[in-house]
Amino acid sequence: MKKIEAIIRKTKFDDVKEALIEADIEWFSYSEVRGVGKDREERIYRGVIYDTSSIERYQLSIIIRDINVEKAVKAIQNAAYTGEIGDGRIFIFSAEDAISIRSGKRGEETLFISEKKK
Repeated sequence: MKKIEAIIRKTKFDDVKEALIEADIEWFSYSEVRGVGKDREERIYRGVIYDTSSIERYQLSIIIRDINVEKAVKAIQNAAYTGEIGDGRIFIFSAEDAISIRSGKRGEETLFISEKKK
C-alpha cells in the first residue's frame, strides 16, 4: 500500500477530482492548506501592500493499493498541469497497514469494496 499526498492549485481541484474518479480512484480526503513557494512578491492594491508569498492550495491524501499508484499519479499530473510555476507536488510514501474501524479488516482489503456475493 502507498500513501499519495498531492499539493495542487485550488483552481484545478475539480479537474483532479474528476480525473481520479475516471481512474477508478473513488476515495480520498483533502484539506485547504497554505504554503510558501519560491515566488516572493508584494503587490499593492489601493495603497495596501499584500504579501503574495503565502499560497492557498489543496492537499489531497490518498491511501491506495500498489497496483493503482501509477494511474492515480498520472491522473493528478495531467489534470493539475498548467505549465506554470506553482502547479504543485506529488509525494508517495509507503503505508504500513490499514484497519477498518467498522469491520476490523486489515491491509489492502480495507481499500476497496469486494465483489458482492450472489
